[in-house]
Amino acid sequence: MPYALRIDASSRHQSSHSRKLADRLEARIIESCAGLTVRRRDLAAEPIPHILDKTIAGFYTPPSQMTETLREATAFSDTLIAELKGADTLIVSTHMYNFTVPSALKAWIDQIVRVNETFSFDGEAFTGLVPVRRAYLACAYGAAGYGEGGAFASMNFLEPYLVSLLRFLGIKEVRAFRVEGTTADETTIAEAHEMAERQLDAAFRAAA
Repeated sequence: MPYALRIDASSRHQSSHSRKLADRLEARIIESCAGLTVRRRDLAAEPIPHILDKTIAGFYTPPSQMTETLREATAFSDTLIAELKGADTLIVSTHMYNFTVPSALKAWIDQIVRVNETFSFDGEAFTGLVPVRRAYLACAYGAAGYGEGGAFASMNFLEPYLVSLLRFLGIKEVRAFRVEGTTADETTIAEAHEMAERQLDAAFRAAA
């Protein structure tokens, strides 16, 4: 059965604006894709270990030369990659931490970006190997102005990085949604979520 893989990276749970946006996004995806189920990986509840020296060694060792130690070191990466490559759709929810991705999400990225598994290189060009049809980003920003043309757009290393990374891995259709000003007053936050809701409505109406 086809499934959407949802990755939640925010350290917050009940008060997370990116998770709230992802909940709405997930609901629309389910509505538009009959039979699609959702598998979730919460990077705050179950942190991904950072890669170690032996993990990297395993990434670059030919299969015929892998030792038991290297197989053990890359086993979790194998699991995460299989989970990703088996998905029809990817949903990533994250807040911007210090202008980019939080370390929890970076740890997941470092485990799944792997030569000859999720991308290849022939000496001249890279080729993405992830067959996921589409990816959606649900991003939250503490201040407003990180969108295109905004006062802080040049400091937004979250969305551009994630979009580039996912396309590098072979996911051609990547769409980002955001809620900004999450550290402002309650009225401003509510208005930001309403704007994000309208953007979701417009995007899924156009795709229908």
